[in-house]
Amino acid sequence: MAQGPDDRDRTAPHASAAPDYHALFDAAPSPYLVLDPGLRIVEVNRAYLAATATERRSLIGRPILEVFPDDPADPAADGVRNLARSLRTVLATGRPDTMATQRYDIPAGPGGAFVERYWSPVNTPVLDGAGTLTHIIHRVEDVTEFVRVRRAGRRRRRAAAEQQQCADRMESELFARSRAVRAANQRLRQANEALTTAGAALREQQEAKDRFIAALSHELRNPLAALQAAGELLCVDGPPAREALAALQRQITHTARMTDDLLDATRALTGRLNLARERLDLRSVVTTAAEDMLPEFSRTRRRLLVVLPSGPVPVEGDRIRLAQLTADLLNNGRKYTGPNGRVELELETVAGSAATDSGHAVLTVRDDGIGFDPAVADTLCDAFVRAVPASDTTVGGLGLGLPVVRGIVELHGGTVRAHSDGPGSGACFRIRLPLASPAPPPQRPPDERVTALHHPSLRILVIEGSADLAAGHRALLERGGHRVTVCHTGLAGLAAVRAAPFDLVLSDLALPDVHGHDIARRLRESLPADRTRLIAVSGCSQQADRDRSIRAGFDAHLAQPLSLTALDRLLSDWAGGPSPWPQDAPESPTP
Repeated sequence: MAQGPDDRDRTAPHASAAPDYHALFDAAPSPYLVLDPGLRIVEVNRAYLAATATERRSLIGRPILEVFPDDPADPAADGVRNLARSLRTVLATGRPDTMATQRYDIPAGPGGAFVERYWSPVNTPVLDGAGTLTHIIHRVEDVTEFVRVRRAGRRRRRAAAEQQQCADRMESELFARSRAVRAANQRLRQANEALTTAGAALREQQEAKDRFIAALSHELRNPLAALQAAGELLCVDGPPAREALAALQRQITHTARMTDDLLDATRALTGRLNLARERLDLRSVVTTAAEDMLPEFSRTRRRLLVVLPSGPVPVEGDRIRLAQLTADLLNNGRKYTGPNGRVELELETVAGSAATDSGHAVLTVRDDGIGFDPAVADTLCDAFVRAVPASDTTVGGLGLGLPVVRGIVELHGGTVRAHSDGPGSGACFRIRLPLASPAPPPQRPPDERVTALHHPSLRILVIEGSADLAAGHRALLERGGHRVTVCHTGLAGLAAVRAAPFDLVLSDLALPDVHGHDIARRLRESLPADRTRLIAVSGCSQQADRDRSIRAGFDAHLAQPLSLTALDRLLSDWAGGPSPWPQDAPESPTP
């Protein structure tokens, strides 16, 4: 049926309506201006005029670097130079450039005085259909107040600086001792080649050294765990010294990582690094590891680019160890790349050359950092080797990340190669792992033992021989609204269970009187499996250690230092729903 005049009049305005893009640009809350390829200002919005205290007629048609000169009274001013460098980069590459926070003072009035201002700028190219740059969008945010607030916290950061210096001294001493161990290893190898008749004795010394490093790493875990728990407790109590606490937590985590590296490197070099193999998609492992590293890249002002294939990358391997080697490679690239440097992670597959060869997964990590002499490429994966001289203290670590990577790769039947064109040219590390056969993985039966926990406030027994560590765990758990009892011996823990019911028992294994496995066996004889959960906490956390704990009667085995995040995730899985740990302590906990 044809429309009448009234119908057409009603619909026509809606059909022809279109947004006024110029009005939208002018009303945008963020400050924007638009430049032509000659870096002249062709458009500006109201937010930019307000932020810079300028007028439109004084900007349009003029070069941006002429409109906003450096303060002539400040010999250290570099705002014009930095902005010009960024704009030239966009013109040369046709890609956006995000600048670091800049001090760029602006004129305050006709008297010629300048006002101190700090900005966070982004320069974005506008390309036509042929890919030619036609304009540059310059967006800034005034972060002056943020910088001033940060300056006001210098007194709190002084404590963080002292913690940093202490950690640096510890790291330097530990690295020096590690190099001494490396030198001792070299002397042992030379002696073994020269004195073949004494080979058995030398091997025994080498094994004793490996056992010593493993024992040292294990013994360091308990004091580190106590420090970590104390740091978390300080963070929970309040934020008055947030910067200092953050520095403390970073250094504790760094020292704990070095301790773990010592233990893992010893196991990798002696072939005792165990794997929990499963069929998995390597894409998910790489993605998770990269996401976990992003905060550290952002904090240290490095860029991370991840390139993944569109299809799955099936491999047979240990999910935790493969994530560890990915994180170690990314951390290695981050450390040896300067601020605003770039690290690229690429995962791809290579088809096999025969019917029996399923092909390979190739994981490549490239950086544009300091690089290394190609002559040392084959030794970079040796223990206690770094790409910089020992006198260079700007790059931390013990030189154990790459040996651990090589050990994990070789246990997966793969290879690792390092390459650089020379100092200053960046580095490339390429991992090749065999792809799994295309056969679908078998379905695992559900765990029949999992039952739900319904207690937002839990009754928890902590059996821990270290008084400091037990006190830290108790304080943190009580902050979560839980009722906590602490015992320092196994016999005291058994007596506590006989005297009162508990929802959860956290038990150390290396107790002074009774081994944790014996405690689990005794408790399982008297406690209902669907009412009380038992969790082992130990510095020995290989798959074989976890298996022994499960056979002894524990429901789970967590590594020391105890991660409250891991404990929270475990209890959430058992509960089959939202976390049983309250985000805020309830006024009246559910019994």
